[in-house]
Amino acid sequence: MADGWSTHTVELLPDRVVKRYRQWSEQEHEREWRALTLLQAHAPGLSPAPLDLDPGPPTPTLVMSRLPGTVLRGGVVEPAQISALAAALTELHQSVPAEVAAALPPRTWRQRRCVEYISRRYPELATRALDPEITLAAADGMSWLNATARRWSRDPDLPPVLGQADGNLANFLWDGSRIAIVDFEESGRSDIPFELAELVEHVGSWVDTDFEADLFLAHFPLDAGQLARLTECRRLLALLWLLSLALVAPDDDRNPPDTPLRQARRLRILLDPRSLAVPAVSSATCRSTKGARDLG
Repeated sequence: MADGWSTHTVELLPDRVVKRYRQWSEQEHEREWRALTLLQAHAPGLSPAPLDLDPGPPTPTLVMSRLPGTVLRGGVVEPAQISALAAALTELHQSVPAEVAAALPPRTWRQRRCVEYISRRYPELATRALDPEITLAAADGMSWLNATARRWSRDPDLPPVLGQADGNLANFLWDGSRIAIVDFEESGRSDIPFELAELVEHVGSWVDTDFEADLFLAHFPLDAGQLARLTECRRLLALLWLLSLALVAPDDDRNPPDTPLRQARRLRILLDPRSLAVPAVSSATCRSTKGARDLG
């Protein structure tokens, strides 16, 4: 999630995509093949169709169908696209039966790994010359994390779903009316609030993209317990991103220089208990969401 280099190469052919993995310690190729196979059976068209898997050597290679569309990242995500994105994720989370999702291996970068990463890397901030706003936000985040430590030591009591596990908006393709989802190499068993938090707190949802997170989240009818977990997961992932961005190599130019400072300000807002009310979606928007992708 935060290592800062591409985990694969992609060859685009007219009717298919060839993906070659540069790392596979988490069985990334098997995770992706499993997810694509499940979705081909339960939600065909939502993701590429799996065509072939070669586990290697020298490296694992997966061949899948090529889907039309342009990525959501890098511009303004319009309301119709937000509705279609919510519909696609709803289909993803509802299509695979709960008993099947429960048998999947956990997604990568699940909550305990996030906590371990944060705890391991936080002391490194003291070795960097950072804006005081960054160090203060990180300290506030660590105080919050320490106060909620018991919460992260156990899995939530929520229905399991197949989680795509990579909220980068570049993984969602818009064909003019529908959204398709690509990149399942980190996929596995997850829960809906964590997956939604993954998307709205991903740096790609704000650093170079105009994406209305509140409008997106309003499409999901979460109960009080799910809303509470969504809030906590957003805080956890925002803190994770702050450390990842603040501790990036000085010559890394993937994001604007002020990105860590902007992330620090995002985290401070998220830690404010008054800041995370999710507005109710209107009935007109609900109809737009349903029409964006027929869920059957």
